[in-house]
Formats: sequence, structure tokens, C-alpha cells
Amino acid sequence: MIIKQLSIFLENESGRLTEVTGALSDAGINITAFSIADTADYGVLRLIVSKPEAAENVLKEKNFAVHITEVIGLVVPHEPGGLHRALKILSAERISIEYMYAFALGDRATVIIRTEAMQQTITALQKHAMELVRASEIYEI
Repeated sequence: MIIKQLSIFLENESGRLTEVTGALSDAGINITAFSIADTADYGVLRLIVSKPEAAENVLKEKNFAVHITEVIGLVVPHEPGGLHRALKILSAERISIEYMYAFALGDRATVIIRTEAMQQTITALQKHAMELVRASEIYEI
């Protein structure tokens, strides 16, 4: 249920994102999902990729500041209130969300979640019959 995500710190300079995607492309690594958050000086690029360990090595060889973090993939109905049900469960369990991002396709949405208590999050969501994504499934999208 734990998915390995790359977190890459990028200077806010033209072409830095292109360097990352080029390095991954050259290594035959596919990007499944991503999120970018920025400040005035740098950005944090979060990636779910087909081969996380290989991607980490490729990017470190190119002198990027990168590390692997653990996240959870949750499937919710792509409809009003679909995400709300999951968030109510986490709130009731007093689980704080560090960040999340999502993508939707058809009638389903996949939400990537990072919390302060990953195993507690998995247990709470499974207890309420929420569908979690296996790492092998998301790496192959």
C-alpha cells in the first residue's frame, strides 16, 4: 500500500524541470503523476515514476537533490463528495495530512496522500473499506 515518491528540490531557473524530465526519459522511466510546489527561490517536484529507485539514482548522478518519500494512493469516486468521505475518516482518526494531490480519469480519482502517520492512515482507510492503490499498480499506469 505504500508508494515510493521522489521529492526533488529544484532551483527556480529556466530549464531545470526539462533537465529532470530529460534524464528520466533517457533512462526509460515513465512519470505517472506529479506535483510542483514553489517558493521564490526553489520548487519541490514530487513524482510517482515507474522505477523509483532507478530514477533516484539517475537524478543523483545528475546532481539533483532528490530523496524517496512514502505516500499512499487512495481511489475515490470522481463525483461530488468522493474525497470528502475519505477526509472525514482521517479527521475522525485525528490524522493530519501533510500534502496531497490527485488525478481523475473517468468515474474514479486517485489521490496521493502524505500524512504524519502512514500506517495509521492505511489502517483507518482499510477499516472503512476505502480502496487503496498498490504500488505495483501505480508504477505501471
